[in-house]
Amino acid sequence: MSTRLELQSISPVTHDTHHLVFPRPEGFDFAPGQAVDLNLTREGWTDEQRPFTFTNPVDGDTLEFVIKSYPDHDGVTEQIATLTPGETVEVSDPWGAIKDEGPGTFIAGGAGVTPFISILRARLAREGTLEGCRLIFSNKTEADIILRDEFEAMKGLETVWTVTDQSDPGKGVVSMHVDRGFLAPFVEKESGKFYICGPDQMVDEIEATLKELGVEEDRIIREDFD
Repeated sequence: MSTRLELQSISPVTHDTHHLVFPRPEGFDFAPGQAVDLNLTREGWTDEQRPFTFTNPVDGDTLEFVIKSYPDHDGVTEQIATLTPGETVEVSDPWGAIKDEGPGTFIAGGAGVTPFISILRARLAREGTLEGCRLIFSNKTEADIILRDEFEAMKGLETVWTVTDQSDPGKGVVSMHVDRGFLAPFVEKESGKFYICGPDQMVDEIEATLKELGVEEDRIIREDFD
């Protein structure tokens, strides 16, 4: 079943990422980390659905998304960046995605961080601290890091910023790929879960690397599309 939502506000988060807010329909429930399939109601775009993850707390009166646009794709995300308040979209019932199974290391690539926004916000609100949680967030450049200030301010959360297409990032950011050499030190000192979300190839490679480093399969959590 689809639900029509009317855009309340849209604002920039980074140079190519936007925060979208919609009033929440009565009885529309979801869990941290869940997603919906969303389509625009603009002519010519109604059949183009894309999955996006909620980023707001589950008990508020809004539905919120942080969506990265890809202008070179000439697709849905480029259109989303041009939405204006009052326009509408349609969303499916919430589904799958990543579930919170306890403290651990959250590894994200680009827009793959969005499920972790909701999960970490919810855990922080519930527990008062993110002690035992680490966020490893890989982007092309430092300017692509989504919600950096908020993550760094989250009590108890260790943050690790890495970029792949910038040789001289600023303080606190390293220029490295999330490969075996990068992950090994974290595996050695971490006994909790490893959450992975990002481009499919990245997720597959990181999952395989974690297993090679001795991380048991039941400690690795990736998107569930059921």
